[in-house]
Amino acid sequence: MDNLVVELQTILEPLKLAEHFPQPQPLEVELGCGDASFLIEYAGRNPDKNFIGVERLLGRIQKLDKKGRRIGLQNTRGVRIESAYFLEHLLPPHCAGALHIYFPDPWPKKKHRRHRLINESFPALARKALVPGGIVFLRTDDLDYFQQMTGVFATAKDFVEVETPLSLAEITTDFEREFNAQGIPTQRAAYRVFNFKLKQQHCTAPQLKIKN
Repeated sequence: MDNLVVELQTILEPLKLAEHFPQPQPLEVELGCGDASFLIEYAGRNPDKNFIGVERLLGRIQKLDKKGRRIGLQNTRGVRIESAYFLEHLLPPHCAGALHIYFPDPWPKKKHRRHRLINESFPALARKALVPGGIVFLRTDDLDYFQQMTGVFATAKDFVEVETPLSLAEITTDFEREFNAQGIPTQRAAYRVFNFKLKQQHCTAPQLKIKN
């Protein structure tokens, strides 16, 4: 099986998704996939969808490749780049049925919080990336960051809060298992795009349908 990590020919144009997946299926993206433990399990349970894991660190994206090829996944690819850049510049508009952001760096020092992925500009970027009805799924162990996450989406007029399906919540990340073992609970939130009129579809990914 070929390497599952996409070799970027340019970072100035959106990915041509059809060149990287054998089947044109609904797409979901995990921003900051870590060691890919969540993504590989989730992708294995959903062979009728395509998945992209985005991760900046070489060692972690190599784990996605190794784990995915070990079980013969055809529907998963990795991209090594900063998540914010990928979302803004490399993901074609209105192609993702879901964005998964789990345990992003909380940048706990006040002077560093401007580096947080989920900030005031994030809902607009997410809306651009998602298909009509698409969902942003969030998890963190950091209460301050969670308050920021819920705060920015509370003021985002094109999103409405929804429940995270149990079938999704039960698939945990490596960080999540570590935190939970220490007695630190997971904070979850999810937001669905509504009031969405799509004038032009830029890829073949159909609308995501999730049973709550």
